[in-house]
Amino acid sequence: MDVKIRVATKGDCKDISRLIMDLAVHDKMSDQVKLSCDELQRDGFSQNPLFECLVAEIADENKSKEGFTIIGYALYFYIYCTWKGRSMYLEDLYVMPEFRGFGIGKSLLSNIAQVAKEKQCARLHLIVLNWNSHSLDFYTARGAQDLTVKEGWHLVHFDGQSLDHLANETQQIRKCVSGEDKVV
Repeated sequence: MDVKIRVATKGDCKDISRLIMDLAVHDKMSDQVKLSCDELQRDGFSQNPLFECLVAEIADENKSKEGFTIIGYALYFYIYCTWKGRSMYLEDLYVMPEFRGFGIGKSLLSNIAQVAKEKQCARLHLIVLNWNSHSLDFYTARGAQDLTVKEGWHLVHFDGQSLDHLANETQQIRKCVSGEDKVV
């Protein structure tokens, strides 16, 4: 099967959105997806994009059962490591189930690694759900290290009300520093 890995365009956002939802269903988290296609276009294809993306595209004669030719994607962005410098974060790598086993995921990952090296990134970071042993095996077979096991790191984040509360603490601290209020 002939697969072309290419840089995504704004016109691919409808397919990327579809694949994001497919991945969320696979990850048993479809209720978590709140991103619209318009937001994806704005955030990835504006003057200062927040992410970059590669897509896996096949010829029309090999299209999916549903008629799709964009059958996989890898979405990534750049981060900075204070110990190692430039790094890349791979947010998603996904190939539709009917196209797995043909090396498409490997090709996407290899192309991501090439981009990381071209951008002089020292690391490529990603997260795998603890129950997804197939994906963890896929990455570790290619040299990825599980830092949870190796170094004991924990991934944490703030969102929703916890993010709002944290941001509001800044306001309270400013009032206290300026003498308007006391921190409680």
